[in-house]
Amino acid sequence: MSKQLCSLISAGCASYGKRQGFSAAELLYEAFDEIFANCPALDRKSVGAIYIGQAFEAFEHKASGAEVTNNYGFPNTPTTRKESVSSSGGSALRSGILAILSGVYDVVICCGVEKMTTLDTPAAVEIISMASSRPFEQWSGANLAALNALSAREHMRKYGTTEEQLACIAVKNHHNAMENPKAYLHREITVQDVLSSKQICSPLKLLDCSPMCDGASAIALCSPELAGKFSHAPIDLVGSAEASDSDFVYRDELTSFQATKISSKKALEMSGASIKEMDLIEIHDAFTINEIIAYEDIGLCEKGMGGKLAEAGATGLGGEIPVNTSGGLKAKGHPIGSSGIGQVYEVYQQLSGLVTGERQVKDARLAMTHSMGGAGVNALVHIFKAR
Repeated sequence: MSKQLCSLISAGCASYGKRQGFSAAELLYEAFDEIFANCPALDRKSVGAIYIGQAFEAFEHKASGAEVTNNYGFPNTPTTRKESVSSSGGSALRSGILAILSGVYDVVICCGVEKMTTLDTPAAVEIISMASSRPFEQWSGANLAALNALSAREHMRKYGTTEEQLACIAVKNHHNAMENPKAYLHREITVQDVLSSKQICSPLKLLDCSPMCDGASAIALCSPELAGKFSHAPIDLVGSAEASDSDFVYRDELTSFQATKISSKKALEMSGASIKEMDLIEIHDAFTINEIIAYEDIGLCEKGMGGKLAEAGATGLGGEIPVNTSGGLKAKGHPIGSSGIGQVYEVYQQLSGLVTGERQVKDARLAMTHSMGGAGVNALVHIFKAR
């Protein structure tokens, strides 16, 4: 029997997109509002600590911290900002789990936010490039798109993966996002649309890349023994693991991310479940190649077969194991600090049966989230089980 690490009792998410006129703090407040609306038994005084995932302070020239939570009505509540680039939200979640396991807190809020549209694209890319090694990657112009393009090109060379198979990821995730009211991109696309879109760094095109946008998300966790006090149908966290790796430029293997392989293996072992038992998975897909490599690293298929798995439709809605039912980072959007918690919001909605239409995975009981920082520099994997 799997061990209950802690329980997910509520979740909230601000709509992703170009949220002009809204600050990062205001987006967080939208997510907080939904948390309390979904869980009337939860009040601010119950919350022992807050962990905020935010990758960069440069977009607004301000880091989100204690003053943000104080202004929402959490006076004197310990508030910590967590930064691990695009897995900052996942790091906030991990911190909340460990805080509850320590016995210091009974209830915590884990959240994430990024306000990215205050700057134009070149300025935003310059900030995001701080996730790369300096000097060997940044000074050579190897930003995250370029590094992931190297992974894609090598995967194509070694395993015969095609640009069409990469495009299948984008098509699937755009389709999933169509029915997600929180998603940024509500637009169906075709494989040909992806192939004919602007080249960013060969073989990656514009529609192979996740969009920069604004967004925030938040979840409430509590000790398993208290979950019934707050929710009639809590969701237990039964697996949690984290691993890291060297910067991309120093690695011998470009078609696999060791941090993902290690953290997924540990989280699954902790949960007592196998990857094939998952009813849905939210995978870090900042670039389409990320999702294909993750299929292989977490054990959905053999090495080199990720492209064929995508092409066969096995990870689509109604497939063997639906992946990125939210639309993923690719189409829901990638407000960097929010993305890891945004994945958990989708899991909460799915395992609670709150999703409408074909996007709802029938009888979903087990789910995984995979949050990755940089070009595989770190990864966090979590397993959720509905009671």
